[in-house]
Amino acid sequence: MTGTCRVAAVDLGASSGRVMVAEVGAGRVELTEVHRFPNRPVRVGGTLHWDVLGLYAGVLDGLRAAGRLGPLDAIGIDSWAVDFGLLDDDGALLGNPVHYRDARHETAVADVHAVVGAEELYRVTGLQHLPFNTVFQLAALRGTARFGAARRLLLVPDLLAHWLTGAVGAEVTNASTTGLLDATTREWAEDLVDRLGLPWGLLPPIRQPGERLGELTAEVRAGTGLGAVPVIAVGSHDTASAVVGVPAASDRFAYVSCGTWSLVGVELDAPVLGEESRAAGFTNELGVDGTVRYLRNVMGLWLLQESLRTWAAAGLPADLAELLAAAARVPAFTAVVDPDDPRFLPPGDMPARIAEVCRGTGQTPPQSQAETVRCILDSLALAYRRTVRRAAELSGREVDVVHLVGGGARNTLLCRLTADVCGVPVLAGPVEAAALGNALVQARALGGVDGGLAELRSLLRATQEVVEYRPAAGASAAWDAAEARASG
Repeated sequence: MTGTCRVAAVDLGASSGRVMVAEVGAGRVELTEVHRFPNRPVRVGGTLHWDVLGLYAGVLDGLRAAGRLGPLDAIGIDSWAVDFGLLDDDGALLGNPVHYRDARHETAVADVHAVVGAEELYRVTGLQHLPFNTVFQLAALRGTARFGAARRLLLVPDLLAHWLTGAVGAEVTNASTTGLLDATTREWAEDLVDRLGLPWGLLPPIRQPGERLGELTAEVRAGTGLGAVPVIAVGSHDTASAVVGVPAASDRFAYVSCGTWSLVGVELDAPVLGEESRAAGFTNELGVDGTVRYLRNVMGLWLLQESLRTWAAAGLPADLAELLAAAARVPAFTAVVDPDDPRFLPPGDMPARIAEVCRGTGQTPPQSQAETVRCILDSLALAYRRTVRRAAELSGREVDVVHLVGGGARNTLLCRLTADVCGVPVLAGPVEAAALGNALVQARALGGVDGGLAELRSLLRATQEVVEYRPAAGASAAWDAAEARASG
């Protein structure tokens, strides 16, 4: 293909999904949102599920909307990590995928570590220990009727691609979050899978970003009005696509992919698998073009989202713009917490939990909604500094600039605080970095653009809006003192 190509980027986040149409060619990247839909988890029988059929319906609605604007050359799908659907012998879905925030996954951690210790698991997979990693979810399912009937596991973006095309596979960037992939060979860890007693038939073939998965089935074509459009594997973990969408000019950058979660780290050529890295909680997720996303998960804007939900349910003001403006007037460091405190992980009354943690560290809890918002943003900025510095130290990668992409790039106060605390410029944007990275990988596979990540990022710098925030002078000492309070 030569000239401009039109692709649909399906980008599914933990709170909403969107379908974007991108027109990509030489010197041109234009992104148009054609459909956005909520992603609402559902609790049934004590278990928290994803409504994956509702998400698929939203994807089909989005593809219909995209088709009304003109023909598509390709489709790509990215989503959050670790969660999956199980298919039976007939290819039928065995229940809605369980949400990673469901508490049942933690019950299997000890069982897995009894077979493969935490240190060995890290040396093979390079994955930060999180109790909801796929390996623990699968272990928690053993002995259930659903697991006994399962013949194939498909991670969420692979499941949706399967329904669109019939193709079966596991795209490597998302597969690397399962705890079952060898971070060095970039293939399934055979010895690990065998020792855990997991059936090999569950794990589909590994696919690479840029591979053509298949064309839309006749049923999907009839339902959407589209033709035989190919679905192309992209960085199907949304953070992998978001990092492609970082408009970096050199390799001396850190990134904060800021949404419900904040993924904070650096881009490397090889994993860091030592014990010091494991103890520090860093993960080696695989990226596009053979890269490694060396990062740590920070709880992110989840704290703010849950606070807004709590206030709205109580009939209190919950306008984000007004609360951010009020928070900017609150003195810095009135209270700070560690965003990664496990008490903040489940859904529920977030302001009450923040107050409880503040009391436990000898601080006066926030006394207003604005103070709660300021506490959250100060605390996130501190977590970003802590993580960026540790990532640079452990990897040997020097950092001259922090790129903050995703929804958090709209949060002026958070961007300013991040620049102040990190002591280097913060370049905020693009907001839709994941959709852009998704679209660029598709366009390159189609021949609409050429080159590696450096060339794709150069195209982004030439076409996307980025706002620079420079650090304020003399802020470091106050942030150091606040860091000590956050850690109790």
